[in-house]
Amino acid sequence: MRAIRGLVFDKDGTLFDFRATWSVWTRRLLLELTAGEEARAAGIGRAIGYDLATGDFAPDSYVIAHTPSEIADAMMPHLPGTDRAALVARMSSLATETDLVAATDLPPLFATLKGAGLSIGLATNDFVVPARAHLEQAGVTRYFDFVSGFDSGYGAKPEPGPLLAFAASAGLDPAEVAMVGDSVHDLVAGRAAGMQTVGVLTGIAGPDELAPHADVVLPHIGHLPDWVARAGAAAAAG
Repeated sequence: MRAIRGLVFDKDGTLFDFRATWSVWTRRLLLELTAGEEARAAGIGRAIGYDLATGDFAPDSYVIAHTPSEIADAMMPHLPGTDRAALVARMSSLATETDLVAATDLPPLFATLKGAGLSIGLATNDFVVPARAHLEQAGVTRYFDFVSGFDSGYGAKPEPGPLLAFAASAGLDPAEVAMVGDSVHDLVAGRAAGMQTVGVLTGIAGPDELAPHADVVLPHIGHLPDWVARAGAAAAAG
Protein backbone atom coordinates (compact mmCIF):
# COMPACT_ATOMS: atom_id res chain seq x y z
CA MET A 1 0.00 0.00 0.00
CA ARG A 2 1.33 3.43 -0.98
CA ALA A 3 1.15 6.47 1.30
CA ILE A 4 -1.92 8.60 0.54
CA ARG A 5 -1.19 11.98 -1.03
CA GLY A 6 -4.62 12.70 -2.47
CA LEU A 7 -8.29 11.98 -1.76
CA VAL A 8 -11.07 12.16 -4.32
CA PHE A 9 -14.59 12.10 -2.91
CA ASP A 10 -18.00 11.20 -4.16
CA LYS A 11 -20.59 13.75 -3.02
CA ASP A 12 -24.02 12.31 -2.27
CA GLY A 13 -23.92 9.61 0.37
CA THR A 14 -20.30 10.48 1.13
CA LEU A 15 -20.03 14.15 2.04
CA PHE A 16 -23.77 14.26 2.68
CA ASP A 17 -26.02 11.62 4.21
CA PHE A 18 -27.89 10.15 1.27
CA ARG A 19 -31.30 9.35 2.74
CA ALA A 20 -31.54 12.52 4.81
CA THR A 21 -30.66 14.74 1.84
CA TRP A 22 -31.99 13.09 -1.32
CA SER A 23 -35.24 11.56 -0.15
CA VAL A 24 -36.62 15.09 0.24
CA TRP A 25 -35.34 16.05 -3.24
CA THR A 26 -36.83 12.97 -4.90
CA ARG A 27 -40.22 13.32 -3.24
CA ARG A 28 -40.42 17.01 -4.15
CA LEU A 29 -39.45 16.31 -7.75
CA LEU A 30 -42.00 13.52 -8.20
CA LEU A 31 -44.88 15.49 -6.69
CA GLU A 32 -43.95 18.53 -8.77
CA LEU A 33 -43.88 16.48 -11.98
CA THR A 34 -47.31 14.99 -11.25
CA ALA A 35 -48.97 18.15 -9.89
CA GLY A 36 -49.32 16.50 -6.50
CA GLU A 37 -50.95 13.26 -7.70
CA GLU A 38 -49.48 10.88 -5.15
CA ALA A 39 -50.51 7.65 -6.87
CA ARG A 40 -48.86 8.71 -10.12
CA ALA A 41 -45.82 10.06 -8.29
CA ALA A 42 -45.49 6.72 -6.48
CA GLY A 43 -45.52 4.89 -9.82
CA ILE A 44 -42.73 7.03 -11.23
CA GLY A 45 -40.87 6.58 -7.96
CA ARG A 46 -40.96 2.82 -8.39
CA ALA A 47 -39.42 3.24 -11.85
CA ILE A 48 -36.37 4.93 -10.31
CA GLY A 49 -36.20 2.81 -7.16
CA TYR A 50 -37.82 5.21 -4.68
CA ASP A 51 -40.68 4.44 -2.28
CA LEU A 52 -42.82 7.56 -1.94
CA ALA A 53 -44.59 6.19 1.14
CA THR A 54 -41.49 5.36 3.17
CA GLY A 55 -39.03 7.83 1.64
CA ASP A 56 -36.47 5.06 1.15
CA PHE A 57 -34.47 3.90 -1.85
CA ALA A 58 -33.99 0.46 -3.35
CA PRO A 59 -30.35 -0.69 -3.35
CA ASP A 60 -30.28 -0.36 -7.15
CA SER A 61 -32.14 2.96 -7.29
CA TYR A 62 -31.24 5.19 -10.21
CA VAL A 63 -30.97 8.10 -7.79
CA ILE A 64 -28.06 6.58 -5.88
CA ALA A 65 -25.28 6.52 -8.44
CA HIS A 66 -26.63 7.37 -11.89
CA THR A 67 -26.37 10.71 -13.67
CA PRO A 68 -29.34 13.10 -13.81
CA SER A 69 -29.69 12.29 -17.51
CA GLU A 70 -30.01 8.58 -16.72
CA ILE A 71 -32.56 9.28 -13.98
CA ALA A 72 -34.54 11.41 -16.42
CA ASP A 73 -34.43 8.65 -19.04
CA ALA A 74 -35.92 6.21 -16.52
CA MET A 75 -38.77 8.62 -15.78
CA MET A 76 -39.54 9.76 -19.34
CA PRO A 77 -41.77 6.77 -20.28
CA HIS A 78 -44.05 7.78 -17.42
CA LEU A 79 -44.14 11.47 -18.37
CA PRO A 80 -45.71 11.69 -21.84
CA GLY A 81 -45.30 15.09 -23.45
CA THR A 82 -42.47 16.11 -21.11
CA ASP A 83 -39.49 17.87 -22.64
CA ARG A 84 -36.41 15.88 -21.59
CA ALA A 85 -34.03 18.84 -21.64
CA ALA A 86 -36.40 20.86 -19.47
CA LEU A 87 -36.74 17.94 -17.05
CA VAL A 88 -32.98 17.56 -16.68
CA ALA A 89 -32.61 21.32 -16.19
CA ARG A 90 -35.28 21.31 -13.48
CA MET A 91 -33.58 18.41 -11.73
CA SER A 92 -30.38 20.45 -11.66
CA SER A 93 -32.02 23.59 -10.30
CA LEU A 94 -33.91 21.60 -7.67
CA ALA A 95 -30.66 19.94 -6.60
CA THR A 96 -29.10 23.36 -6.07
CA GLU A 97 -32.01 24.27 -3.76
CA THR A 98 -31.79 21.07 -1.70
CA ASP A 99 -31.09 21.30 2.02
CA LEU A 100 -27.97 19.30 2.76
CA VAL A 101 -27.37 17.01 5.74
CA ALA A 102 -23.62 16.57 6.21
CA ALA A 103 -22.28 13.12 7.03
CA THR A 104 -20.06 14.70 9.70
CA ASP A 105 -18.78 18.18 10.60
CA LEU A 106 -17.16 18.96 7.25
CA PRO A 107 -15.13 22.20 7.69
CA PRO A 108 -12.86 20.95 10.51
CA LEU A 109 -12.47 17.58 8.80
CA PHE A 110 -11.32 19.11 5.54
CA ALA A 111 -9.11 21.60 7.35
CA THR A 112 -7.38 18.61 8.97
CA LEU A 113 -7.01 16.73 5.69
CA LYS A 114 -5.72 19.78 3.86
CA GLY A 115 -3.40 20.58 6.76
CA ALA A 116 -1.87 17.12 6.31
CA GLY A 117 -0.78 18.17 2.82
CA LEU A 118 -3.35 16.17 0.88
CA SER A 119 -4.72 17.16 -2.51
CA ILE A 120 -8.52 16.96 -2.42
CA GLY A 121 -10.97 16.44 -5.27
CA LEU A 122 -14.65 15.80 -5.88
CA ALA A 123 -15.97 13.47 -8.59
CA THR A 124 -19.76 13.30 -8.62
CA ASN A 125 -22.30 12.00 -11.10
CA ASP A 126 -24.37 15.11 -10.33
CA PHE A 127 -24.11 18.30 -12.42
CA VAL A 128 -21.02 20.34 -11.63
CA VAL A 129 -22.98 23.57 -10.91
CA PRO A 130 -25.05 22.16 -7.99
CA ALA A 131 -21.94 20.26 -6.85
CA ARG A 132 -20.05 23.51 -6.46
CA ALA A 133 -23.09 25.10 -4.81
CA HIS A 134 -23.26 22.24 -2.30
CA LEU A 135 -19.59 22.61 -1.40
CA GLU A 136 -20.16 26.33 -0.90
CA GLN A 137 -23.22 25.72 1.29
CA ALA A 138 -21.19 23.29 3.38
CA GLY A 139 -18.38 25.83 3.78
CA VAL A 140 -15.65 23.63 2.27
CA THR A 141 -15.12 24.98 -1.26
CA ARG A 142 -11.67 26.35 -0.42
CA TYR A 143 -10.35 22.90 0.45
CA PHE A 144 -11.09 21.37 -2.97
CA ASP A 145 -8.45 21.51 -5.69
CA PHE A 146 -10.64 19.80 -8.29
CA VAL A 147 -14.42 19.48 -8.82
CA SER A 148 -15.95 17.32 -11.54
CA GLY A 149 -19.55 16.56 -12.46
CA PHE A 150 -20.86 14.15 -15.05
CA ASP A 151 -21.09 17.14 -17.41
CA SER A 152 -17.45 18.23 -16.96
CA GLY A 153 -16.16 16.25 -19.92
CA TYR A 154 -14.34 13.47 -18.06
CA GLY A 155 -17.14 10.90 -18.16
CA ALA A 156 -19.11 9.48 -15.24
CA LYS A 157 -18.52 6.78 -12.67
CA PRO A 158 -18.14 3.77 -12.75
CA GLU A 159 -15.76 4.80 -15.53
CA PRO A 160 -12.44 6.05 -14.10
CA GLY A 161 -12.13 9.20 -16.21
CA PRO A 162 -13.03 11.80 -13.54
CA LEU A 163 -10.70 10.15 -11.02
CA LEU A 164 -7.78 10.02 -13.43
CA ALA A 165 -8.41 13.67 -14.31
CA PHE A 166 -8.09 14.55 -10.61
CA ALA A 167 -4.84 12.60 -10.25
CA ALA A 168 -3.42 14.27 -13.36
CA SER A 169 -4.44 17.74 -12.16
CA ALA A 170 -2.74 17.10 -8.81
CA GLY A 171 0.39 15.60 -10.38
CA LEU A 172 -0.13 12.34 -8.50
CA ASP A 173 0.28 8.71 -9.38
CA PRO A 174 -3.23 7.17 -9.05
CA ALA A 175 -1.75 4.65 -6.59
CA GLU A 176 -1.14 7.58 -4.22
CA VAL A 177 -4.83 8.54 -4.30
CA ALA A 178 -7.80 7.05 -2.45
CA MET A 179 -11.30 7.17 -3.91
CA VAL A 180 -13.84 7.67 -1.12
CA GLY A 181 -17.45 6.76 -1.85
CA ASP A 182 -20.66 5.16 -0.63
CA SER A 183 -21.58 3.08 -3.68
CA VAL A 184 -20.17 0.20 -5.67
CA HIS A 185 -20.06 2.58 -8.66
CA ASP A 186 -17.59 4.76 -6.75
CA LEU A 187 -15.35 1.91 -5.68
CA VAL A 188 -15.36 0.19 -9.07
CA ALA A 189 -14.29 3.50 -10.60
CA GLY A 190 -11.51 3.79 -8.03
CA ARG A 191 -10.22 0.31 -8.69
CA ALA A 192 -10.35 0.90 -12.47
CA ALA A 193 -8.28 4.07 -11.95
CA GLY A 194 -5.64 2.13 -9.98
CA MET A 195 -6.49 3.93 -6.75
CA GLN A 196 -6.99 2.74 -3.21
CA THR A 197 -10.68 2.61 -2.30
CA VAL A 198 -12.54 3.63 0.86
CA GLY A 199 -16.19 2.75 1.36
CA VAL A 200 -18.39 4.73 3.74
CA LEU A 201 -21.75 3.77 5.23
CA THR A 202 -23.62 7.07 4.86
CA GLY A 203 -25.28 5.96 1.64
CA ILE A 204 -27.62 3.07 0.90
CA ALA A 205 -25.10 0.24 0.46
CA GLY A 206 -24.10 -1.84 3.46
CA PRO A 207 -20.67 -3.14 4.43
CA ASP A 208 -21.18 -6.54 2.81
CA GLU A 209 -21.90 -4.87 -0.55
CA LEU A 210 -18.96 -2.46 -0.36
CA ALA A 211 -16.28 -4.65 1.21
CA PRO A 212 -15.40 -6.70 -1.92
CA HIS A 213 -14.50 -3.45 -3.72
CA ALA A 214 -12.87 -1.55 -0.85
CA ASP A 215 -9.54 -1.53 0.93
CA VAL A 216 -11.41 -0.38 4.01
CA VAL A 217 -15.04 0.41 4.94
CA LEU A 218 -15.54 3.25 7.42
CA PRO A 219 -18.70 4.41 9.21
CA HIS A 220 -18.30 7.90 7.73
CA ILE A 221 -15.62 10.21 6.34
CA GLY A 222 -14.82 11.60 9.78
CA HIS A 223 -12.67 8.49 10.26
CA LEU A 224 -10.42 9.34 7.30
CA PRO A 225 -7.61 11.21 9.10
CA ASP A 226 -6.83 8.17 11.24
CA TRP A 227 -6.97 5.82 8.25
CA VAL A 228 -4.71 8.05 6.16
CA ALA A 229 -2.20 8.20 9.04
CA ARG A 230 -2.25 4.40 9.40
CA ALA A 231 -1.77 3.97 5.64
CA GLY A 232 1.23 6.30 5.76
CA ALA A 233 2.75 4.42 8.69
CA ALA A 234 2.24 1.08 6.93
CA ALA A 235 3.83 2.41 3.72
CA ALA A 236 6.84 3.71 5.68
CA ALA A 237 7.25 0.40 7.50
CA GLY A 238 6.92 -1.62 4.31
